[in-house]
Amino acid sequence: MARPSLSSSARLASLLATAVLVGCAASGPPADAPVARRATALLPADALLLGEQHDAPEHQAIERETVDALVARGRLAALAIEMAEEGASTAHLGATATDEQVQTALDWNEKAWPWSAYGPVVMAAVRAGVPVLGANLPRARMKDAMADVSLDAQLGAEALKAQQAAVREGHCRLLPESQIGPMTRIQIARDRAMAQTLLKARVPGKTVLLVSGAGHSAKALGVPQHLPSDLAVKTVQLQAGAASDPQRAPGAFDAVWQTPALPEKDYCATLRAQVRPPG
Repeated sequence: MARPSLSSSARLASLLATAVLVGCAASGPPADAPVARRATALLPADALLLGEQHDAPEHQAIERETVDALVARGRLAALAIEMAEEGASTAHLGATATDEQVQTALDWNEKAWPWSAYGPVVMAAVRAGVPVLGANLPRARMKDAMADVSLDAQLGAEALKAQQAAVREGHCRLLPESQIGPMTRIQIARDRAMAQTLLKARVPGKTVLLVSGAGHSAKALGVPQHLPSDLAVKTVQLQAGAASDPQRAPGAFDAVWQTPALPEKDYCATLRAQVRPPG
């Protein structure tokens, strides 16, 4: 029998590697694993929104387990992420793409979003042959969003007021009041961009998973406000420790998955130091 050529051997190795990777992804976590059970309990859903605390490593671990659970059930249509801009996609890449190729496709911002934290979530989808989609408002469009007064009408009066309060608190009450409106418009525009990404990725009978900060997933203020009523949407808050945000009223999410509290940290200290010179 003729000895296979080097190129044939390489193709065979590639096919075998792909089969192994997809097979591992398809096996997924055990059906009775805690995250798998909780995710399955929220199905069926056209869109499942996981709202994290960005500095909680356990939240990124849960996100990866959710990807695995949906893949194992053949349910994952796409993974949409706040951590990359709208329009970026891995859809053209194969399951054997490298981390570097995926980061390039998503135009990954390492300073804002450490790959060590989010890479495992993203690559779990890539290895399963599921597209990963950037969902955040592109930075180039933020200036226009700040001046777009039509965005003020995207939320009801009470929701707009609550969103403005969240922006005020989220910036440690250091923003001039004149900037609260424009910064709130950016938040609304970001939510709308994420909603549009979910709609474009919709596949009947499957679920698009969105990974974002918890504020974007809140039903009364965030992404769900920009989705049509015929889209079945479920939202989850990943909460480290006891609730501390007064904006997170009961019913703000369909479910709250609590994780251990993180060490206390003054998140505003660095920002205060930047805007207020010593003395």
